Amino acid sequence: MRTKRGILLACSLLLAALTAGCGDNSDNANGVKTVHIYQFKVEISEALASLKTEFEKEHPDIKLEVQSVGGGTDYGASLRAKFSSGDEPDIFTIGGNNERDMWMEYLEDLSGEAWAKDVKPLAAEQMTADGKLYGMPMNLEGYGFIYNKDLFKKAGITEKPLTLTALREASEKLKAAGITPFANGYQEWFVLGNHNVNVAFAQQPDPEAFIAGLTDGTKTFAGDPVFSKWIDLLDLTVEYGNKNPLSTDYNTQVTMVASGEAAMMQQGNWTQGQIDGIDPNLNLGILPMPIDDTPEDNDKLYVGVPSNWVINKNSPVKEEAKVFLDWLVTSETGKKYITKEFQFIPALDSIKGTEEDLGALGAEVLAYTDKDQALTWNWTRLPNGMPQELSSSIQGYLGGKLTKEGMLKEFQVNWDNLSVQ
Repeated sequence: MRTKRGILLACSLLLAALTAGCGDNSDNANGVKTVHIYQFKVEISEALASLKTEFEKEHPDIKLEVQSVGGGTDYGASLRAKFSSGDEPDIFTIGGNNERDMWMEYLEDLSGEAWAKDVKPLAAEQMTADGKLYGMPMNLEGYGFIYNKDLFKKAGITEKPLTLTALREASEKLKAAGITPFANGYQEWFVLGNHNVNVAFAQQPDPEAFIAGLTDGTKTFAGDPVFSKWIDLLDLTVEYGNKNPLSTDYNTQVTMVASGEAAMMQQGNWTQGQIDGIDPNLNLGILPMPIDDTPEDNDKLYVGVPSNWVINKNSPVKEEAKVFLDWLVTSETGKKYITKEFQFIPALDSIKGTEEDLGALGAEVLAYTDKDQALTWNWTRLPNGMPQELSSSIQGYLGGKLTKEGMLKEFQVNWDNLSVQ
């Protein structure tokens, strides 16, 4: 594949020199091809801009145009709007499972790429269908409660709170020391609808079977003991959290912790770069999110693949797009950006990341993963649109518009409506 691509690109350059143009796929008279990339991880947008410069230096015949959409914007809706308008990107990012199936008609089969054999099985699963790999996993990520170890020490907390009772006691100590225990960015739908409520799905004895049961009617949200315990944890974060959590966005939440204003926040290792930009000397770790008083069940983080690079199979520059993805994970420059600049936990065995590269948060996620103390990400298994509906209902509950029972009832109604084929 790489040889064919090299011949294709060489021919493109030759034709450009001879004819001063290369047809509809050329962006200018020199035959330079442009690959349009659309992705959702806004926290790496600046590093991607530098990566683009590095790639274009090594590949003068290919230009990258990168657009990053995320944070408070619904990336999925914006991506669908681009395709509906005919403005289709050449490379874009999607989640696995349901999103993979939803976008399947546009996905290029990447099974034959040289790097495909190096993808970790855990990372490949959600983008594999009928034995074919349709995406390159961006990285592994994990989340829990990021916490400031020095603030814990100041409050007299000497052990990691691995139970709900211990977490309440720690919160009381922080509050008594004049420290806000939790910074809650509950304005963001993904904080609640993806990550927070996933605790209740991941803690099920068999999350996949539970999700299937919700669809076929053998399981319900109301009366489920795990969801009841999850609400107790949610309530605790609000009780000991910042004022106005429903109007607190992602950036404000991260800034509160990075500036020492709050001791904990529900987030993941992807915040390391932003935190370091405010205070690179913070002594941070990640706590589990306990829902009861059984420490052996709670001492786990939530680890998965946040997104996957995919190639639009209808793209006129899909060979150039493959060149970029190959370069990203095989060149020394690309590997350096993945580990040192993006601070990504690599999803390919061929890329190694040190603690210095990944930061304290990434290293802790990796340690939990290596100890087999990781629980699953399940929002990619939910009916399309369900995470947003879950978030809306949770916000309604936190805002006093719904009771616990009313929130769970809304969960069920929306699930039933969205899961109808």
